[in-house]
Amino acid sequence: MPVNDSLASEQWTRFQYCRDRGHLEFINKADKCDRFFAGEQWLQKDLNALTLARRPALTINKIISTLGTLFGEQIYNRSETIFRPASGATPELAEVMTKVFKQISQNNQLPWARSELFADGVIRSRGFVDVRLDFTDSMIGEVKITNLNSKNVVIDPDAEEYDPDSWMDCFISKWVTPQDIAVLYTEDDAEYLKNKDGSAFPYGYDSIERVRDRFGGVLPLAGYYGVHEPHGVRRNVRLLERQYRRIDKQLHFVDIETGDMRPVPMTWDRDRIAAVLEKAGHRVSTTKKLVKRIRWTVTADNVVLHDDWSPYKHFTPVPYFPYFRYGRTIGLVENLLGPQELLNKVSSQELHVINTTANSGWKVRKGALVNMSVEELEQNGASTGLVLELDDITNAEKIQPNNTPQGLDRLSYKAEEHIKTISNISDSMMGFDREDVAAKAIQAKQSRGSINMTKVMDNLERTDYLIARNVLDLVQEYYTEPRVLNITHRNLLMESETVEVNSVNGEGELVNDLTIGEYDIIITSTPFRATLEDSQFEQAMAMREAGIDLPPEVLIENSRLLRKSEILKQMQADANGPEAQQRAQLELRAQQAQVSVLESEAMQKQADAKLKAAKTEKELASIQQEEARLALEAGNNNGQVEAAKVDAEIQRDEKKFQHEASMAERKFAMEEAHAEREQARKDDMHEHDKMIAEQQAAAQADAARAAELNAQRGQTSQGEKK
Repeated sequence: MPVNDSLASEQWTRFQYCRDRGHLEFINKADKCDRFFAGEQWLQKDLNALTLARRPALTINKIISTLGTLFGEQIYNRSETIFRPASGATPELAEVMTKVFKQISQNNQLPWARSELFADGVIRSRGFVDVRLDFTDSMIGEVKITNLNSKNVVIDPDAEEYDPDSWMDCFISKWVTPQDIAVLYTEDDAEYLKNKDGSAFPYGYDSIERVRDRFGGVLPLAGYYGVHEPHGVRRNVRLLERQYRRIDKQLHFVDIETGDMRPVPMTWDRDRIAAVLEKAGHRVSTTKKLVKRIRWTVTADNVVLHDDWSPYKHFTPVPYFPYFRYGRTIGLVENLLGPQELLNKVSSQELHVINTTANSGWKVRKGALVNMSVEELEQNGASTGLVLELDDITNAEKIQPNNTPQGLDRLSYKAEEHIKTISNISDSMMGFDREDVAAKAIQAKQSRGSINMTKVMDNLERTDYLIARNVLDLVQEYYTEPRVLNITHRNLLMESETVEVNSVNGEGELVNDLTIGEYDIIITSTPFRATLEDSQFEQAMAMREAGIDLPPEVLIENSRLLRKSEILKQMQADANGPEAQQRAQLELRAQQAQVSVLESEAMQKQADAKLKAAKTEKELASIQQEEARLALEAGNNNGQVEAAKVDAEIQRDEKKFQHEASMAERKFAMEEAHAEREQARKDDMHEHDKMIAEQQAAAQADAARAAELNAQRGQTSQGEKK
C-alpha cells in the first residue's frame, strides 16, 4: 500500500501553511462576491429581522449591470496571438506555429474559456485555466486548456510576482470519492481509503468528510470545509495535487561554436538523441546541468497516489488577477460591496417611509365607529375612498405622518455614484448618456473610461502571453510526430486549411519541424466583428460619398448581409467568367481608342503652335524686308545685297513652313480617321454584346416555356392515368 507518512505529512503541512496564509480569506471573500453578483445581498439574520418588523428589504443589483459593461468590453476586444521568428526560426515556421496555436485555440474554445477566466478574476479576484496534454482523443496527445475553479487552486502565499514561474509551488485541491480515485489511480488505493476507519485519518476533518448520498437530490454543502455528519454512507477525500520546484540534473544540447544550451526533451530516448547528434556532426554535444525542475506529488490523506518529475516546464495552472500586489489579489466586486449594501438599505428605508406615510393611522374615540370595527379600520385605513361612519364627527382624527428625513434621497445618489467611481465605469460606457450630449463628447468619456480599465485589461493580455508561452513549450516538446491539423479561419468566407507538421517530403527532409527555433509572442486585440463591421461599413460608405472609388467587395465584406459570403463567391466567379473577360477586352479597346484621340488632339495642338510660330517668323521677315527696301531707296548699295539675302531666306522659310503645315494636316487627318475606325469597332462590339444578351434572354424564355409545357404534359398524363 503506497502509504508514505513522511512525504504525505510534508505535503499536508505545506498545504495548511498556504491555506491559512491567505487562501481561506480568499474563499470567504469569493463566496460573498459571488452572492452579491447573483443578487443575494442580504444576510439571513437581517432578512429575518426586517420580515418580523414588516419592513421591505430591496435589492437594487448595480453590480451585475456595472460588470456587464466590463464583460462586454472584454468580449469586444478579442485577443489574437501571433508568433514571430527569433533565434533559429524562419518566418515560414513562425507562420505555421501561429496556425498551430489557432487550431489548438479552436479545439479548446479558448475565446469562451478566456471570458470565463476574466469573469472569475473580476468577481473573485482570481481566475485560472489549466494547460496540459490530454490523451483522451489522441494516442500522441493534444494540448488541453480548461477552466479551473479558482477556489480549488491554492497559490504560494509568499509569491511576489505575477508569473507562476517565480512561485515556489501551487496546489489543486478538490473533494473526490473513492470511485474517482479508482478511475484516476488504482483500485487498491480506493479500497484502502474507502475501508479505512475514520479515526485513522491523521489530518482531521479537512482531509476526509462523510455526506449522505441523497438519490435524486443535492448533496448538502457547507462552504470550503464541507459537511461533517457523524452518520453517512458516502465518504469524500481531499485530493491534493501539488506542483513544486526542486533542483535536478537535466541533459542539455550544447552548441560548441556559440555555447548556447537547450534542454533535451524528457520524452526523448537515447536513439533519438544519438540521431540528433549524428545529424549535427561535431557542432553539438550534450552535457548535464543543474536546473530547477517541477516535481508532481498527489496525495489523499496519508496515501501517496503519485510522485514523479513533471513532464512540463511550467505549472499547469495559468492565473488571471485584475490586480496583484505581492501575493495579494484584488478584484472589482469586493470594493463595490459597501456601496451596494448602502444602496440597498437606503432604498429599503425610502420605501418604508413611503409605506408608513400612506398608512399613518387613525385616532378614534372608543365606541365611536358605527360601520366597522377597530380591526377593520386598521386593515383598511390606507384604502382610497375610505368612508367612516361615526356617531360624532369629532370622534376620529387622521394621524399626520412624519416627514421624509432630509438627505435620504441624496444617500441613494451617493451610493450609485460611489459604485461608478470605484468601478471606473461611467454612464457613457454603459450607454446612459443624455441625448443632448454630442457624439464626440460621449466618445471622449468612453475613451477615458477605457483608460481607467487599462490595468485590468493589461493583466488579461499578460495572461494571454503566459497561455501562449505554455502552449508553445508543449508543442515544441511533444508535437514531434507527423500531424495533420485542420484550421478554420474566422474570416468572411470561413475558409478551412490543412497544415502538415513534422512530415517527411519525397527527398527525405523534415517539413515544418516545430521543435526547432525560438519565437517571440505577440498579443494583439481585435475588435468584435459585428460591431467592427458596422463601423467599417459606415466609413466605407462615407469614402464612397466623398468620391473615393472603393471596390464593391469592400462594402459587401463589411456589411451585415446574411449571405454575403455567397455573394462574394458569385462576384469572384463572375469576375473570372468569359463575359467578364469580354467586357474587360472591350473596356481596354475603348481606353486605347480614347488614348489615340488624346494623342491626336495633342499633335493638332502642336501643329497649331508651329503654325503660329511660322506666321510670326514670316511677319518678322516682312518687317526686315521692308527695312531693307527703305535702305535701298536711300541709295545704300550694301543694302541691296542684304535685301537680296533676306528675300532669299524668306522664300526658303515660306517653303519650309508650307511643307510642315501640310505634313501636320495630313497626320491629323490620319489620326482622326483612326479614331473613327476605333469608335466604329466599339459600336460593333456593343451591338455584338446586345445580340448575345438578346439570344441568352430568348434561350431562357424558351427554357421556361419548355418547362411549363412539360409540367402541363405531366399533369395531363397523371389525369389520364387516373
